[in-house]
Amino acid sequence: MRTMITVWGGQTSRSLRAVWVLEEMGLPYRLRPVDMLAAERDPAWLAVNPGDFLPAIQDGDVTMVESVAIMEYLMGRYGPTPLQPAPDDPAFGAYQQFLHLGEAGLATLMMVPLVSGFLAPEAERDNWSARWARDCVERRRLLVQRQLQGAPYMAGDRFTAADISVSYALRLGGNHGFALSDAEQAYLARTTARDAYKRAYERSHEGVAA
Repeated sequence: MRTMITVWGGQTSRSLRAVWVLEEMGLPYRLRPVDMLAAERDPAWLAVNPGDFLPAIQDGDVTMVESVAIMEYLMGRYGPTPLQPAPDDPAFGAYQQFLHLGEAGLATLMMVPLVSGFLAPEAERDNWSARWARDCVERRRLLVQRQLQGAPYMAGDRFTAADISVSYALRLGGNHGFALSDAEQAYLARTTARDAYKRAYERSHEGVAA
């Protein structure tokens, strides 16, 4: 019998990606909330990830950070799963591209104007780096928009983990000043209508006042 997977994070952090994969695959897990705004960090959390960023998972002797890497680990270790096309699948290239674009090309860059807007001194919020990052996101979103012109999902006609990655990024951007196109909004409506997403979102917000 294997140990229960622990996911550190919760609410709208990138831990939602890991929890969504776990729900799609029907794997048991427990969620350990982390308050990233607390004045003092939980020593137990820092022992898991001294880098102090979300998410992290513990699976027996394995401890991992980085949301996309965690997704790949879960699918590789506990698959096969329809969330992950095989390398000889024609959809594999698009799947790989958008799986990583969702974080490296979108969510990571979105954090620059997002954090600047919330935490920087008012005079420094609209800075060169924030504007550059926003422009980069807008260009990279053109890849998502082009894909949606010919297919309902990032890897084609079926939902995969690439959609979990990209959906998180688009939702983050849409909630923080990025104007989503009609196609992107319709895409998000499709992906977040899934029962696994709804369960993941509810689990991630347990104990949070409405």
